[in-house]
Amino acid sequence: MVAASLSPELQAWGIAAVFAVVYLGMFLGGLPRLKLDRTGVALLGAIAAIALAGWSVEEAARSVDLPTLVLLFAFMVVSAQLRLGGFYGAVTRRVGALPLSEAGLLGALIAVAGVLSAVFSNDVVCLAMTPVVARLCLQRRADPVPFLVGLACAANIGSAATLIGNPQNMLIGSVLQLHFADYVRAALPPVAGALLLLWLWLAYRPGGPGRSAGGGPGVPEVVPVDDEPAYDTVQTAKGLLVAGALVLIFLVTDWPREVCALVGAGVLLLSRRLHSARVLGFIDWPLLLLFIGLFIVNHAFEGTGLAAQAVQALAAQGVHLHEPGPLLVVGVLLSNLVSNVPAVMLLLPHLQGEQAGVMLALVSTFAGNLLLVGSIANLIVADLAKQQGIAIGWRQHLRIGLPVTLMSLALAMGWLSLRP
Repeated sequence: MVAASLSPELQAWGIAAVFAVVYLGMFLGGLPRLKLDRTGVALLGAIAAIALAGWSVEEAARSVDLPTLVLLFAFMVVSAQLRLGGFYGAVTRRVGALPLSEAGLLGALIAVAGVLSAVFSNDVVCLAMTPVVARLCLQRRADPVPFLVGLACAANIGSAATLIGNPQNMLIGSVLQLHFADYVRAALPPVAGALLLLWLWLAYRPGGPGRSAGGGPGVPEVVPVDDEPAYDTVQTAKGLLVAGALVLIFLVTDWPREVCALVGAGVLLLSRRLHSARVLGFIDWPLLLLFIGLFIVNHAFEGTGLAAQAVQALAAQGVHLHEPGPLLVVGVLLSNLVSNVPAVMLLLPHLQGEQAGVMLALVSTFAGNLLLVGSIANLIVADLAKQQGIAIGWRQHLRIGLPVTLMSLALAMGWLSLRP
């Protein structure tokens, strides 16, 4: 074993070096001159950490939060069911056909993206809705950038409303054992307010569409995107029924969320029309591997004691992570440096209680709107828009993302400071 030949000090600093390289990879999106993305970096980091720590495979497995992975996988299956049933595209086209002004259409799309992202993955919502929204804007001859950036921002904001809206919320809920309904009551008001602020900023900022009329009885029908699955009423109803049942169970019972979600995923995989291989093909396996790698690397780093020393050093300087102000600043910085999931993994071991959990969930998610690279949802929208001939650069995103993020974070801080 590598660990047997190293002194405890060298072992600790070796793990610290692996940790630093992994989080450098999270920041850069990979490592220079190597064909590695974030998942590859996390996976290789986990292998190195296991070797340096001298763990068996069983010991490494114990550092992985299995309930979070199971819950994430199960809701990926639910989202895959709805994507294959053509649900997301059909909803977006139906909203686009409404006789609304540009401001009204913006509001409707923001509301739909926010609501869908509260239950299903914000990344999936952006993946399914972006091509339809882009085509809708081109048909209406409307500036597509506010609509598309608004879609990404709304999906990010809306996903903070529940403990199943995005991966980092699933992790926070699992580790801190937060009650689903209590979290919704705490998070829903600032999320709803942030969606409203997003719409007001996009619709009525200088140069925005304002009250201009873009709709009417003659609004053209938005044709489906070439590779978009055809709408299937039965498969969509099946997916919505399972999703609705799961949300209801989470709200009114204390049954294990991950077990209930796994049963729901199993029900969806029992199908005579959708082959299980096709459904599982929509699972984001790299994201699940990223979680596993980061769990192992973070646990190994915690074992060195260096993380606790860093927190103690911050506390000696008056920076206490459990307090709202420092948690806001550190959460925003880390979320934009290494992405929100790694940031949450770093901060969670030093937090406890519902208030801290709600704060971390809102901050890490809202902060994703600040920069174009701040969340995967933003990058998905930008990449798909580019395929439609629409360029969304970081400056264009920043002009919308910066004020929206600042207003959203201020609203969240104000709301949480009023709660007992």
